[in-house]
Amino acid sequence: LDVDECLDNNGGCQQICVNTMGSYECQCKEGFFLSDNQHTCIHRSIEGMNCMNKDHGCAHICRETPKGGVACECRPGFELAKNQKDCKLTCNYGNGGCQHTCDDTDTGPVCGCHQKYALHSDGRTCIEKDEAAIESSEYNATSVADVDKRVKRRLLMETCAVNNGGCDRTCKDTATGVRCSCPVGFTLQPDGKTCKDIDECLVNNGGCDHFCRNTVGSFECSCQKGYKLLTDERTCQDIDECSFERTCDHTCINYPGSFECLCHKGYTLYGLTHCGDIDECSISNGSCDFGCLNTMGSYECVCPPGKKLHWNKKDCVEMVKCLPNAKPAPKAQLVCSKTGGIESCFLSCPSNTLFVPDSENSYTLSCGVPVQHGKAQPRRNATLPSCSDSLAPPIKQKARFKIKDAKCHLRPRSKEKTKDSGKQAVSDNCQVTFVNLKCDSSKKKRRGRKSPSKEVSHITAEFEVEMKSEEVSDTCNIDCVRKRMEQKLQTAIKTLRKSINKQQFYIQFSGTEYEVAQKPAKATEGHEACSTGQVLQDGKCVTCSTGTFYSGEHNQCVPCSPGTYQDTEGQLTCEPCPSNDGQGIAGARNVSECGGKDDHFQFLGQCSPGHYSSDGFKPCTVCPLGTYQPEPGRTLCFPCGGGLVTKYEGAVSFQDCETKVHCSPGHYYNSTTHRCIRCPVGTYQPEFGQNYCITCPGNTSTDFDGSTNVTHCKNQHCGGELGDYTGYIESPNYPGDYPANVECIWNINPPPKRRILIVVPEIFLPIEDECGDVLVMRKSASPTSITTYETCQTYERPIAFTSRSRKLWIQFKSNEGNSGKGFQVPYVTYDEDYQQLIEDIVRDGRLYASENHQEILKDKKLIKALFDVLAHPQNYFKYTAQESKEMFPRSFIKLLRSKVSRFLRPYK
Repeated sequence: LDVDECLDNNGGCQQICVNTMGSYECQCKEGFFLSDNQHTCIHRSIEGMNCMNKDHGCAHICRETPKGGVACECRPGFELAKNQKDCKLTCNYGNGGCQHTCDDTDTGPVCGCHQKYALHSDGRTCIEKDEAAIESSEYNATSVADVDKRVKRRLLMETCAVNNGGCDRTCKDTATGVRCSCPVGFTLQPDGKTCKDIDECLVNNGGCDHFCRNTVGSFECSCQKGYKLLTDERTCQDIDECSFERTCDHTCINYPGSFECLCHKGYTLYGLTHCGDIDECSISNGSCDFGCLNTMGSYECVCPPGKKLHWNKKDCVEMVKCLPNAKPAPKAQLVCSKTGGIESCFLSCPSNTLFVPDSENSYTLSCGVPVQHGKAQPRRNATLPSCSDSLAPPIKQKARFKIKDAKCHLRPRSKEKTKDSGKQAVSDNCQVTFVNLKCDSSKKKRRGRKSPSKEVSHITAEFEVEMKSEEVSDTCNIDCVRKRMEQKLQTAIKTLRKSINKQQFYIQFSGTEYEVAQKPAKATEGHEACSTGQVLQDGKCVTCSTGTFYSGEHNQCVPCSPGTYQDTEGQLTCEPCPSNDGQGIAGARNVSECGGKDDHFQFLGQCSPGHYSSDGFKPCTVCPLGTYQPEPGRTLCFPCGGGLVTKYEGAVSFQDCETKVHCSPGHYYNSTTHRCIRCPVGTYQPEFGQNYCITCPGNTSTDFDGSTNVTHCKNQHCGGELGDYTGYIESPNYPGDYPANVECIWNINPPPKRRILIVVPEIFLPIEDECGDVLVMRKSASPTSITTYETCQTYERPIAFTSRSRKLWIQFKSNEGNSGKGFQVPYVTYDEDYQQLIEDIVRDGRLYASENHQEILKDKKLIKALFDVLAHPQNYFKYTAQESKEMFPRSFIKLLRSKVSRFLRPYK
């Protein structure tokens, strides 16, 4: 009996499926024509005589000729007629429509019948030869004996040779007559002739883990979303999405049937899997007192000239004013001396130090606080206002030094080197406000000359010296003081250069002297395996944590002593606390853990939200009416603005201000006009009653104003990677919804003698807005060029097809209407010698008929393996037979094997 392939998944046809005797075919609606893969439809355009033109006249396949114009081809099993347009059926297609035998003739297939059958008047089906006709021709006699013979003959007539013995399926002649039987998956009915399909799903769900679907003569298991069917075709296994490339930007967590993406601190999730930097400055100015500067993954508050950042890193305090009971932070000093004609220099770094190992061969080190002018950003904010008033811009000098055969490693100075014999000071102590040193010994390849690979280290140093008002006198005015200081600094740098050349320059942290760079040692000792700021733990190098510093002398991490703190890991010293009385807890990890005189517990001394004080520590004052403060340890409260009052004193957020109107999400309150304003494009606000909108993360934006959620923030960037052998294209913001009014163009130009195979696993484009969002693949940007694929609707079933042109121009366009998830479409280029085989595979309906086969085309790992072999056939031998068996279901391997062997041995 003919199988109706259209009942199963519409035969894999995109639009219309037509069942035919022994086969089926796909057709398209008005305005579309069938693409080469025989399953998907392409929108027609009416220009010129090409295959886009519906009057091209080809019955089956239209191909464009290189010179322009069209050539017709037929589907497998058909031959081109003499008029070069129509297609003649051959016996190769659905047995030519014949029920029994088929012979090809010039006029087309001619059907025949097995013995004892006659051809029906339709010329295709076969019917039993009429018994009466047989009888009348063979016996004219009517004697009793003849009747006897006839009855016997009648009994004997029931043989498998005639009408299959009346059996549905298998017939066997036995002594007592015929015996019918049924194939696996069917059961013989009481009439002893008919076979009925067994519904295997009724017993134990057919042995399927999740879903069981009965089919004629068999059944099929399938799995819930997020699971895949193993090759035993019964068991469902969770798909570990985290094992795929590009699943999440930052961190991926796999759950049974799903997964979740998380972002690093300072970043937020958008488009389901992507992470973008949060612009903290758009959220109430980052709660900064003055200016706010967003950085990747963080932000910094800045102060106007003449003010410095408070230790809470948000408020600005006067530079001159000292904090109560705070001592000025000790300055960095450069001291040089001469011993037996050799200059040696020390830089001592008592506070505000930052050590950054940039790589194995370079590091940066800063000491002190640069004076801020305008926008100049400090590398790290000052912990304390210094108690001297600075007059004029500081004196800045930059110098570059070279050390031969030495590597940039900050290492403790070995004890035997420190012999103090007859020191004589060369320079007076030079007090430096800020020093920034960068040591770099990356090997530069020199061209031409064969140079021995000697290490050369470069040290770049920047110095800043503050001018003091107390040095100005009647005899020497401000310019004179400036000149003096400049000369002093230059002399110091000269001496420093000499000492560096003789490798006699040391930096002092927490009482330990460090060499800036050393000659490579003959053999490194065991503990030197880790870089500075790290110690060996269980065979791994671990960076010293916050609240500790690395002591080079002991080669271990030492907790900060009471009265100091360290909020950065891998540092060489701890910072003095604001109230410098040496009290507090040991191992303080930030300023708030420093504690005051009477408190040894973290955070207790700070003002709580809704309160403030001159230094952020207790005793505190309540925020007055009309102001609020959401954070602890602050020196001010923020005004509601516009003359608004708060419901009570000690308010902790703008929502406590009694606004004239209550703003809904997607809006912010303007305190001047007392109106709710829609959040502009590129910003959003999920809460009620706020006075700001949050800027979208990273470089994303929204389609419209008035957005209420970060999910409205979309990346506009057209995704994908275009390789010569494999690659993919991806709609912007995938797998989140793509943005409105976007246009993407990709060009795939494979290397010579290669063709393109594309798999569309699934595509989500909303059908509601009349083809407003379209993905089209054609030969070039010209609308009349050969089109391979075009769609403007969601299609969750996968489809594979070969490109009709050697190269592809792909365009995706969206309008301002509805949006969807879009697509991620992989492709592979293969050797054109395999063209016939590949087309044979992707055009076969069986590739799409079974749900399990469809899942293969959606499985990223399997597609990767298939593409790997298509792109580089020799890689086939990488996969063992066992691996293939575990990767692909038997039916799939069988389908491919039959095609490959037929392709390789066509004349067998």
